[in-house]
Amino acid sequence: MTLVLGFTNYLSPAKQLAQCLASPFKHIDVHHFPDGESKVTLPVKLPKQIIICQSLNQPNEKLIELILAAQTAREQGVEHITLVAPYLCYMRQDIAFHAGEAVSQKIIGKLLSDYFDAVLTVDAHLHRIKHLSEAIPTADAIALYATPAMSALIKQHFENPVIIGPDEESNQWAEAIAKPHQWQYTIASKQRLGDKEVQVTLNDINLNKRDVVIVDDIASTGRTLEQTVKQLRPQSPQSISLIVTHAFFVDDSIKRLKALGVTNIWSSDSVLHSTNAFSVIDILARQISIS
Repeated sequence: MTLVLGFTNYLSPAKQLAQCLASPFKHIDVHHFPDGESKVTLPVKLPKQIIICQSLNQPNEKLIELILAAQTAREQGVEHITLVAPYLCYMRQDIAFHAGEAVSQKIIGKLLSDYFDAVLTVDAHLHRIKHLSEAIPTADAIALYATPAMSALIKQHFENPVIIGPDEESNQWAEAIAKPHQWQYTIASKQRLGDKEVQVTLNDINLNKRDVVIVDDIASTGRTLEQTVKQLRPQSPQSISLIVTHAFFVDDSIKRLKALGVTNIWSSDSVLHSTNAFSVIDILARQISIS
């Protein structure tokens, strides 16, 4: 028997994962002391194999609690622990861009490999590596893709949309979504001017009276999406929609995007957010079932 464990702050998707796997589910209890420390309590009498499901947005506190849970499970005799992290943190900093910078991808990746036998995630924020195992040195480090679920949602709403990738990195998502349906797609170019300032240039394409869907893996400040929408508007598309895997949309980014005329803003449940419109849990469950 494999038991699925989940934390309160990501409870519904963890329960959904257990249901998809036809596995029992139990809750990890966390108490926060006044000084900010966490006390983590696991169920007793755990089986030899467990799955811990936790999304790692707002990661600093969650990582500590995750490690406390994993080590406590080992002390109870658990032999195999799988981490299902629909959003995986600290993957963007894969090299030191300036002297003295910590390469967080390698550090956190090694930390996770010390406590987990397998790590599954969706649309990991990888740039200069192809496989998640290069960041997390374990044989069972797997990054899956949300594109099947994205494609299904888009197809529910539009018959023949144009798919737009806002930068070169988004090409893999745009292509994977558009090609099976023979939808037209194009990739814009982006120049980053700072943490919150970007410049986007759209290729020459006729979008007049077309339903346009901008696709990306992550929306943080929303500035890249905002600049892409501004490039689209002069062509008078029929509608503009956004679909991302991981939704943060900090500050007033949702408000700004809607003010620009964006009709739909969709995201997955990898990060719990008001824009959640599709789930990646079944994608993760299928991978566990065939592993």
